[in-house]
Amino acid sequence: MEALIELCDLISQNPAQFAGKLSWICSRCPPPGSLLAGSHRITRSQLNAVLAVARFLSKCSYEFDLRPKSVVIEFLRSIPDSFRQSFWPQSFGIEPISVFYSDFLGYIVEASELSADFAAEVADFMGEIIIAATTIVSDDVGISKAFLTAVSQNCPPILSSEAERLVCCLLDQFAVGSPSSPREAVPIASETSSTQSSPLAGNRFQVNESWSPGNEANNASGSSSSTTSKGADDATTASSRGTVVNGISIGWRSSVDQLGTSFGFNDGGEGGAAMLRQQVVIFEEETLEGLERQEVALRLLGHIVDKVPIKAGHLDQARIVAKKQLQSLSAFLKIRKRDWTEQGTPLRVRIVTKLSVFRAAAQLQIKSLASIDSDGKSSKKLLLETLALLIDAAEACLLSVWRKLRICEVLFNSLLSGISQIAVTRGGQLLRVLLIRLKPLVLTTCAQGDTWGNSQDAMFESVTKTSCEIIEFGWRKDRAPVDTFIMGLAASIRERNDYEEQGGKEKQAIPVIQLNAIRLLADLNVSVNKAEVVDMILPLFIESLEEGDASTPGLLRLRLLDAVARMASLGFEKSYRETVVLMTRSYLNKLSTIGSAESKTLAPEATTERVETLPAGFLLIATGLTNPKLRSDYRHRLLSLCSDVGLAAESKSGRSGADFLGPLLPAVAEICSDFDPTVDVEPSLLKLFRNLWFYVALFGLAPPIQKNQLSTRSVSTTMNSVGSMTTMSLQAVVGPYMWNSVWSAAIQRIAQGTPPLVVSSVKWLEDELELNALHNPGSRRGSGNEKAAVAQRAALSAALGGRVETAAMSTITGVKATYLLAVAFLEIIRFSSNGGILNGQTSLSASRSAFNCVFEYLKTPNLKQAVFQCLTAIVHRAFETAVSWLEDRISETGNEAEIRESTLSAHACFLIKNMSQREEHIRDISVSLLIQLRDRFPQILWNSSCLDSLLFSVNNDSSSSLVNDPTWVTTVRSLYQRVVREWISNALSYAPCTSQGLLQEKLCKANTWQRSEHTPDVVSLLSEMRIGTGKNDCWTGIRTANIPAVMAAAAAASGANLKLTEAFNLEVLSIGIVSATAKCNHAGEIAGMRRLYDSIGGFQTGTLSMGFGLGLGLQRLKSGESPKLSQPESESFNGILLSKFVQQLQQFVNAAEKGLEVDKTLFRETCSQATALLLSDLGSDSKSNLEGFSQLLRLLCWCPAYISTPDAMEIGIFVWTWLVSAAPQLGSLVLAELVDAWLWTIDTKRGLFASEVRYSGPAAKLKPHLVPGEPVLQPNKDPVEGIIAHRLWLGFFIDRFEVIRHQSVEQLLLLGRMLQGTMKFPWHFSCHPAASGTFFTAMLLGLKFCSCQSQRNLQNFKMGLQLLEDRIYRAALGWFAYEPEWYDTNNKNFAQSEAQSISVFVHYLLNERVDQSDSSLKGQGRENEGSLGDMKDHYHPIWGKMENYAVGREKRKQLLLMLCQHETDRLEVWAQPLNSNLFLNRDNLSSRPKLSSEKWAEYARIAFSVDPRIALCLVSRFPTISSLKAEVTQLVQLHILDIRCIPEALPFFVTPKAVEENSVILQQLPHWAACSITQALEFLTPSYKGHPRVMAYVLRVLESYPPERVTFFMPQLVQALRYDEGKLVEGYLFRAAQRSDIFAHILIWHLQGETCAPESGKDASAGKNNAFQALLPVVRQRIIENFTPKACDLFQREFDFFDKVTSISGRLFPVPKEERRAGIRRELEKIEMEGEDLYLPTAPSKLVRGIQVDSGIPLQSAAKVPIMITFNVVDRDGGLNDIKPQACIFKVGDDCRQDVLALQVISLLRDIFEAVGLNLYLFPYGVLPTGPERGIIEVVPNSRSRSQMGETTDGGLYEIFQQDYGPVGSPNFEAARNNFIVSSAGYAVASLLLQPKDRHNGNLLFDNVGRLVHIDFGFILETSPGGNMRFESAQFKLSHEMTQLLDPSGVMKSETWAYFVRLCVKGYLAARRHMDGIINTVLLMVDSGLPCFRRGDPIGNLRKRFHPEMSEREAANFMIHTCNDAYNKWTTAGYDLIQYLQQGIEK
Repeated sequence: MEALIELCDLISQNPAQFAGKLSWICSRCPPPGSLLAGSHRITRSQLNAVLAVARFLSKCSYEFDLRPKSVVIEFLRSIPDSFRQSFWPQSFGIEPISVFYSDFLGYIVEASELSADFAAEVADFMGEIIIAATTIVSDDVGISKAFLTAVSQNCPPILSSEAERLVCCLLDQFAVGSPSSPREAVPIASETSSTQSSPLAGNRFQVNESWSPGNEANNASGSSSSTTSKGADDATTASSRGTVVNGISIGWRSSVDQLGTSFGFNDGGEGGAAMLRQQVVIFEEETLEGLERQEVALRLLGHIVDKVPIKAGHLDQARIVAKKQLQSLSAFLKIRKRDWTEQGTPLRVRIVTKLSVFRAAAQLQIKSLASIDSDGKSSKKLLLETLALLIDAAEACLLSVWRKLRICEVLFNSLLSGISQIAVTRGGQLLRVLLIRLKPLVLTTCAQGDTWGNSQDAMFESVTKTSCEIIEFGWRKDRAPVDTFIMGLAASIRERNDYEEQGGKEKQAIPVIQLNAIRLLADLNVSVNKAEVVDMILPLFIESLEEGDASTPGLLRLRLLDAVARMASLGFEKSYRETVVLMTRSYLNKLSTIGSAESKTLAPEATTERVETLPAGFLLIATGLTNPKLRSDYRHRLLSLCSDVGLAAESKSGRSGADFLGPLLPAVAEICSDFDPTVDVEPSLLKLFRNLWFYVALFGLAPPIQKNQLSTRSVSTTMNSVGSMTTMSLQAVVGPYMWNSVWSAAIQRIAQGTPPLVVSSVKWLEDELELNALHNPGSRRGSGNEKAAVAQRAALSAALGGRVETAAMSTITGVKATYLLAVAFLEIIRFSSNGGILNGQTSLSASRSAFNCVFEYLKTPNLKQAVFQCLTAIVHRAFETAVSWLEDRISETGNEAEIRESTLSAHACFLIKNMSQREEHIRDISVSLLIQLRDRFPQILWNSSCLDSLLFSVNNDSSSSLVNDPTWVTTVRSLYQRVVREWISNALSYAPCTSQGLLQEKLCKANTWQRSEHTPDVVSLLSEMRIGTGKNDCWTGIRTANIPAVMAAAAAASGANLKLTEAFNLEVLSIGIVSATAKCNHAGEIAGMRRLYDSIGGFQTGTLSMGFGLGLGLQRLKSGESPKLSQPESESFNGILLSKFVQQLQQFVNAAEKGLEVDKTLFRETCSQATALLLSDLGSDSKSNLEGFSQLLRLLCWCPAYISTPDAMEIGIFVWTWLVSAAPQLGSLVLAELVDAWLWTIDTKRGLFASEVRYSGPAAKLKPHLVPGEPVLQPNKDPVEGIIAHRLWLGFFIDRFEVIRHQSVEQLLLLGRMLQGTMKFPWHFSCHPAASGTFFTAMLLGLKFCSCQSQRNLQNFKMGLQLLEDRIYRAALGWFAYEPEWYDTNNKNFAQSEAQSISVFVHYLLNERVDQSDSSLKGQGRENEGSLGDMKDHYHPIWGKMENYAVGREKRKQLLLMLCQHETDRLEVWAQPLNSNLFLNRDNLSSRPKLSSEKWAEYARIAFSVDPRIALCLVSRFPTISSLKAEVTQLVQLHILDIRCIPEALPFFVTPKAVEENSVILQQLPHWAACSITQALEFLTPSYKGHPRVMAYVLRVLESYPPERVTFFMPQLVQALRYDEGKLVEGYLFRAAQRSDIFAHILIWHLQGETCAPESGKDASAGKNNAFQALLPVVRQRIIENFTPKACDLFQREFDFFDKVTSISGRLFPVPKEERRAGIRRELEKIEMEGEDLYLPTAPSKLVRGIQVDSGIPLQSAAKVPIMITFNVVDRDGGLNDIKPQACIFKVGDDCRQDVLALQVISLLRDIFEAVGLNLYLFPYGVLPTGPERGIIEVVPNSRSRSQMGETTDGGLYEIFQQDYGPVGSPNFEAARNNFIVSSAGYAVASLLLQPKDRHNGNLLFDNVGRLVHIDFGFILETSPGGNMRFESAQFKLSHEMTQLLDPSGVMKSETWAYFVRLCVKGYLAARRHMDGIINTVLLMVDSGLPCFRRGDPIGNLRKRFHPEMSEREAANFMIHTCNDAYNKWTTAGYDLIQYLQQGIEK
């Protein structure tokens, strides 16, 4: 229900926005018509919904939806049905029903007051419902009673006619009344008790707790009843006798007395007793149910009389009913407790219930007076009768035994309210009569007991309140009776009682009436607050104090002193002065008697007066005075009194001065609370302040100022000797504090308002005679006791923290030491009390810093050295105290945190301004303290006020005479430049984003620049400031500016349109001015539009689409009307722009969600303008557009996250920095939105959190060939963009963290929430290799945040921070659960920044401070080792069981550190492959210790315990560490069941040895995750002997991938048939062929291509080969037989078509060469295409549409006739009308299988290069063997061989490129050169691995854009032309003409050569990563009979060329050496010459 109520309240604030929620609540209500049907049982949820809707109507009149009103109206109409129990939910008792009625009707009443229509609708039927409730005959459970009770409390509106009926019903049916005499009472009572015909006459029913008699009764039950009874009887007896006050008898002078007399109550006879018993019987015969019925009826009558006009007759009857009740009140209350038959709780319940009836009657009587004729005589008589009745009733309540009951007090208050109401009727005509009757009532109240205690008497408060109201009214109408009334009350104080003076007996106590009358008169004065009243009363009080009974100590004097102080606090000058003089004299008189013989006989009230009453009076006056003049006078008087008290105390012996001075301190503190100590102070007042602090130091009144208390001897509180004074002085410094906390707090408050105790600007100290007079009033002779001086110097030294030794103070006299001690106390306490903020203006500025005061002492000239040292020490001690105060509040939040930061800013600003002082020592101290403050609280670096002071305010306050001093100007300017340079440099190094934002804000203040004297200095300093990626070395340590993400964010925050893909250096000033100008322009645009809007009077809403709605405004201008813009119109301007910007930003978001490109310029413009609008309205108090501005702020924060591009994030950072710099108060809001947006990107898996496989980069692109996993669709959007966006975002977060880490706990907790969400699950992160730097930057932010546990601001969250730290380590280690990958982007600076990001993280880990908790845990572990022994059961919530948490954490940290260092080294090689411009310290690398085998094994175990994948990847990272591999192998086999989902673990247990031994571990293979295809191919090799489990696993892997993906490895699968003894491979091929026609076709072609017999030299394996050859046609035939008819048809057409084309080559052999082309044409014309589904065998994705019959060309060959034919093809997945030519070569007599293998490797390399983003070009053209020595080869399009180029052009490649592409340096030439470089580098890597020979110019092609393509791989691996003579010794061909293009310098020094080598190195490194996959592809072809495998160790040598034993740096160096070796090698040129001579191939 609470949630529903909260929702309702929220809806009521904005019903239009939450209309849907409102409809939902209404839908939960009973369906329309269901309640009126009569049989429906309502549910609890429906009741709650109805109640919620009623609550909504009571808070909001929402006219647009009628459903809520209809729901409530229908329920109201159904209330008669609710009187049945069957209406309510099951087990719904009477109590919840009563509560529901009460709440529901309360809401109905409020809603009726809110809406007249609703009230009228309710009134139509409400009267009938109430009447119906009163007429119910049988109500067993009391539901109708509960309803009537609720109605009596909250009566809804009813019609006048219905009201009349209801009144009649109540008056007639219930016969409500009360006996005025016993004879009348008997029949009424009997009738009442016997009436059972209606709910109000039935049994007792539960009523609302707020007035339930049970509550009153329960409070009075228990053991106290007997005591109460006795006291009550005594009181009653006393009351019966009457009370004598001041000689006047105050008894029962009312109808109560007369009634009692007539009954004989007081005659003491039997008749009176009998009548009393009869009256008691009559009252006791009234049942509780009847009384409750009476109360309900009276309440209802009261509501009706109050709200509905009724007939006069009915009104008179109601009045009579109430009158009878009130007349019986006196008799009822006069009955003594013992006279009742009932006792205890039943009696208490009866009394409470009856008094409730009387209260209802009183309220009815009072309400009935409102409708009488105010001018009639009868009305006056009625008023007088009512007045007498109410006063009599009030007196009866006062004298009743039940007066302490709450209901009696409430009744009394109601009666007095009626009396007050009568007083103001008829224009106050009854005032005189009323005051005459009121005075006895007031005096009776005062006589009832002491009301001075803590528990104030409620009746006394009511009398006081009523008297004040009447006096205030009478003061305006008729003052005479009021004066008489007041003087009458005052006279009661002066009148003496007749004391009985008996010898030897004490006087009687002062009458209570006097004491209470004093308080009453004081309360009247305070309430009325009129000088005339004060002047009337105060003289009487003062006279009594000076001459009367109150002149001697006693309770009366104390009450009078308190009263006069209260009157003086009103601030009337005359009374104030008289009172203060009296009180001052009284206080000093009390001091004069102390210690005398007379003091021993004084009453204890004398001490109370001195210690409590007078000090409290002084404080009261100080608190109440508001007049500045009087406050100043009072301040002077109080300080003078303190001086006098100090002198008096010093003159006394044997007493402590603190006892005299201490009680005055709170008053002094209060009167000094508004005193500004920085203003010019009168010397006299300054001396008084000095004297006060002198005595504070002398008497030890100040709280201890040493934070760490020193050990001291026991201290005696009796200060009767010099020795005791010594001890007290020292104890005052070091503690403990001897006095109460009130005095301590007062001293602290006084310190805030005390000016510096520098009495004279000429002489620092006053004459010592004056100081000695303060110290020893009896002696005016020089310095006092030397022993006391030594004590004071010791105390001073202690106060200064030992900064000045006691010996150095020998020249300082005792009184001067005391004076300096007072100064130390004052200045230190200033800072310890509130951080050092002085009294004064509300804003915390530099002028309010207490350093203003503390530096004043140092300005005094010619100070002695000792004194100067002491004063300097005081400055430093004050500074330390300020720092301590600030540090103690570092964990504060909210307003307290703002005060702390404002205090810090005020101090810093003052110190900055103080640097321009003329005194050198002051400047030096100021600079020193400023630097210390900056180092302790770095947040001031980015404080706007401090930056203002630093840039513009230095020397502004200096006098002109000083400014004209050239030496001073030069000195200050030099100092200023040094401080500013260091300040801004530090700020930029920690938070460059925020720093630039602040500087830009300062640059926006053009007027500030113009008036600043140091503008040239500032400009010159800022012009020197540069930040950028090239500035990393200038900041030492782990500065955030060294983090690449922060620098990238800084570039974005600067507003400069930089290309972050390159290194940059920002000039802070120039970029700042440009951005500041842009910001000012945007702000000006908004301001200009607002002014235009104001000038034309707003836009016309209806014509916005035509001319921007200016029509109305132009009409006003033409008519000359003054456009007075109202506030709503001004707000509408904001609304128009808000809606516009919100709409535009939402459009950007929608475009981004649809994948459309966002216009960067437009987005920046919109965001900037929106930000300017947001900032322009910050100062407005209007709340109308608050929601719109909140939405705009939210969009500005969220849009970049939605768009998730680097450009959008740069704009976002610029805008966010602008917001938090221009409006720091928005910092928390901006950060909260950004944190929400960040967490949203985690949920939506964007950027850094794109954890889906398809976003994993190279791993996703290489599935399933080289990486395990099914192939996935690549994302439409480059995932690197999102990662870079997050990188920029993180940079901004780190920047903000540095700013807020010491400043805002709220914002820190927001960052903590972000980090908790970030680290919650390690698998949330992207495993894309380009995310490494961003990932570790996030980890760095996390560790930086966790380091806050060593700060005090997050000490309450230490456990949470430790848990977060564990998660960070877990997540960081999780990065290494993936194989190390490479990734290259177009960003030249990206790889370096990635390496640097991890380097900074490593640096942080190396320098991370060990937390104290860890060391304590270590110690605990060591301590427990001996006792507990085995710690293996220690359990950690994250890491599980560990031997010791701290040890385990350190081990994980060391593992992480080692892995990060390795990752840094890897990325460093990638970033700088040529070893140049290394940014890492190579000493650190060389100094890393070499790890032992045991250490490697330990790392493996730790890694495996965190995540087994980390251990597996350890082996990948360190393949040469045999001990590591052995340990991981053991761990894998030990935990084999836990890692079955990790395919990378296969090589650790599926080994030839395991196969040989048929290991049981292989039984796990059926459950193992699928590996990559190349990994599966390895298991098909003979080494694994076709093990059934291994083969079954391999085939399961292959079948898990689409057949089209496996087709690439068809040659290997065909070779696997050689070892397929179990026919498993064959079975897979059959099944895959059935699944894919293309797979079947390619398989058949490869089977046909393998049917040729191997060449000689393989006799040993001839048998196996024969079996293999015999198997091939069988497999082929079986595949064909299993074709479906449709598949068979396609097969026939496809194969027939290309067999015909291929056979042309054989037919041309006998044809002469010159006729072969014509012969080809003839043959092609004969071939017809059958169908449109034929495809090129070399490229199944290309569908053949026809043959270009003229394209047939015969090619050169010695014994064969290869032909080239061009087909028209279309892309299968593209446009079917987009026909393109594709030439193919058909060979007969050539074995193409070796080309297929070479091109497979080249294709894998191409895929690897593309996956890692390398710009390397390879063209693996298609080759397919279609039969024995037959094949099809794709022609490289648009290409020609180098030989052909030489035939048509003289010159080398350099000249040819110039001829084809233009001169050197032209765009086309450089583009062609670049293409040549990237293709040459790609083929260089491929050539290094494949070792292709026969690289003459005929086998080198160049396409039309300059790219190189190698063809013809007849000699690869170990074979070469010329009988394997290996003449071509270079690893790849790099001839002279090629080097001319690659290296224009000719000496390998050009940028193009470096670029080529970098590409080669990166390509080689990328290929090494997938070495096993490439080798496995070649390995399965070993037995194929290909020439490349016929000699040597081709596989072993291939592996060697990968150099797996080398590190990444060593491999890079190897590749560099390879490139340098191939550079223009002579064997390359020699081979070209041989080919030219032998074959005629152009060289």
